[in-house]
Amino acid sequence: MNDDIDRTLPMDVADALRETEETLAVAESCTGGLIGAAITAVPGASDYFDSGLTTYAYDAKRRHLGVSREALDEHGAVSEPVARAMARGVRDVTDVTWGIATTGVAGPTGGTEDEPVGTVYIAISYAGPWGSESSYATVSRYQFDGDRADVRAKTVDQALVDLLTAVERQHPEAVDPESTD
Repeated sequence: MNDDIDRTLPMDVADALRETEETLAVAESCTGGLIGAAITAVPGASDYFDSGLTTYAYDAKRRHLGVSREALDEHGAVSEPVARAMARGVRDVTDVTWGIATTGVAGPTGGTEDEPVGTVYIAISYAGPWGSESSYATVSRYQFDGDRADVRAKTVDQALVDLLTAVERQHPEAVDPESTD
């Protein structure tokens, strides 16, 4: 696991998901599997972690996650609509409770005026109980400083914080409030 990734966050995720008996899958673009690696570094991750998909290319996002060509062409891979579709897609294809998706420009090249290097979108998707209206997906845009490794490590940490915040919002009793500070 990358030495710059906070090693306590995956343990906090483990505790929260075990407490709620919920499951997780991830769809990663700019992080290239680092979230899955962080999650599975915790012994017993199979209790709550289903799978991780690294969907780096446009076509991979379409094939594996159901992201529409229109969303990719109109908004680009690094965008709120694509991050949201990725999180919903990974949640749906794996039939889990929670989906995380990351897409961004880790650098050192590839940035634009609108989406400079360090721009990252993190989406969290939740599948509420069958028949309920509580399913949702949220997306947050972040701007991280540093080199490629820094941007990727900061994205992993922030994705896990965003997940913990969402789990706490859904199940206030399941997350230690000090773990998301």
